[in-house]
Amino acid sequence: MSGTVSGLSPVATYLQAMTDESESAATYAKTDGVEQNYISTFEKDAVNITSASSLMSNYKALAVVLGAYGLSSIQNETALVKDLLTQDPSSTSSVAAKSANPAWQKFAAAFSVWNQASSSSSASSSSPFSDASSISSIVTSYEESKYESHLNDASNGSGIGNALYFTRAMTTDMTLSQIMSDSTLLKVVETVSGYDPTEFGALDYDQQVQMLKKSVNLSDFSSTEKIQKYAERYLAMLQITPQTSSQPATLLSLYGSDGSNTNVALSVFGISSASTSSLITALFG
Repeated sequence: MSGTVSGLSPVATYLQAMTDESESAATYAKTDGVEQNYISTFEKDAVNITSASSLMSNYKALAVVLGAYGLSSIQNETALVKDLLTQDPSSTSSVAAKSANPAWQKFAAAFSVWNQASSSSSASSSSPFSDASSISSIVTSYEESKYESHLNDASNGSGIGNALYFTRAMTTDMTLSQIMSDSTLLKVVETVSGYDPTEFGALDYDQQVQMLKKSVNLSDFSSTEKIQKYAERYLAMLQITPQTSSQPATLLSLYGSDGSNTNVALSVFGISSASTSSLITALFG
């Protein structure tokens, strides 16, 4: 079957990887010299990193911390990283609060102690890296993030890494706007909804919201078991409709059809049809 790892189907690979992801991720990290160097630097320097400025001046340590929170893509956006590290995330005027991005908010909350220290009259040496367990937790999350990226690269578009991330990051109280603010969560939801992420991304935000409100049922994420099932549906959808087509985008392809069955497009507007998405729903519940 296409998109398999070690001869297993994507769903089977995902289920296997999920049982011992932290261990598999640690093993994988040991095979990558660059990642080992970054992790070693972070572990050595972490105890002395007691402010936002000291973290931002340590490129390798910052790479590990941002990677642990799924934020590797913003490392070079210095102003944004500084705002997340130094603004009070509970303030409605903060970048984290305005963004509605759960990863940004989680990151900002984890380092809010530095904001509190800088706002007080007395100096503080408080740090999110004050104990060995905190450092170990960040390293584990960083290794898992890199492992998931590796699985995506190695699995020929099967999306296994995305499925693992979705299972880790999705929460039972996530709102649609929060899902949409996380590119990987959104990609999974778009795919299960029958949309091609590249074509869907060409729409403006309001159009995306309108379409997802019709196709996404937040009760599908009301338990960890349901979140896992949703991730399995995502992997199954990629097997039926791989996201590797080089064909030009059309209105029907955006709605999950190749033009041979217009009912799939119509289903977005509440008209029943035997779409691929409904087939997966029937298979996985």
